[in-house]
Amino acid sequence: MARGDDMRFNVAQLLKEGIGARRNYSLDETFEPLPETGTTKVKGKITLTRMDKGIWANGPIEANASSICARCLTLSEHSVRFRVDEEYLPTVEFDSGAPISAQKSREISEDAFTLDSHHTLDLTETVRQYVVINLPMKPLCHQNCAGLCSACGANLNDRPCDCSTYADSRWSPLIDLLTANGKR
Repeated sequence: MARGDDMRFNVAQLLKEGIGARRNYSLDETFEPLPETGTTKVKGKITLTRMDKGIWANGPIEANASSICARCLTLSEHSVRFRVDEEYLPTVEFDSGAPISAQKSREISEDAFTLDSHHTLDLTETVRQYVVINLPMKPLCHQNCAGLCSACGANLNDRPCDCSTYADSRWSPLIDLLTANGKR
């Protein structure tokens, strides 16, 4: 498996064309896991459009991601849907292959997506960042995850634990008060 090589597009021909020229691509790729997200599959459609400064990539994407469940701490798989909407700027002059002039390079911020020196647009980093942004803050392995027992640490999704009657000793004065009033 490649590491996202199938999400690379040579846009040299598109850069030769006028503003507004576009290409449509379908994505259905499987590759080695991406860092942080464990993403191995990407599906969707992407439209590459020639803009005045570079190439605009947009389209709906669905990707998988692996993360730790916030309740039971098991590794679980998620499906993440998002819409890519990014501009990729060239780093070299198209005709000469020389690096972009100092004035133009100031326009390219550090976090901007860029085309490489061979005019290749790589969606891999874009997909990784969009997956990170779109993962839930507290991902769950499933909606009804029971989590871990606070006393013994058993995964309550697998089996009930034996310490279900465990009570925090700090609550004992209140429990005694409730028992004395016959409410328990």
